[in-house]
Amino acid sequence: MSSVYQINKGIGRAITFKGVKAQYIGYLAGTLVVLLVLFAVLYICGLNTYLCLVLVFGSGAFAVTRIFRLSHTYGQHGLMKRNARRSLPDYLKFKSRKVFIHLVQ
Repeated sequence: MSSVYQINKGIGRAITFKGVKAQYIGYLAGTLVVLLVLFAVLYICGLNTYLCLVLVFGSGAFAVTRIFRLSHTYGQHGLMKRNARRSLPDYLKFKSRKVFIHLVQ
């Protein structure tokens, strides 16, 4: 008897949702949760409902377009690589050779 198995061709690929890749999906979800909480806080503080909506939708539109742009610019691992490259020092300065002389193999 032979069995028919479907092969998942997406193994090893980044998760993609509507063009947003990998960790940017999490950033997008976190941003939406923060905007929901922001709306609730502004509404409870007594701010006008329409002003709350304008503020939340405006900042939400900005955040979503920024996240989409980051996703398309840097891809799956590019943003982490950019941040790692920024944290590298420009040069190392040693005043003596002791560091290199006492290295153990």
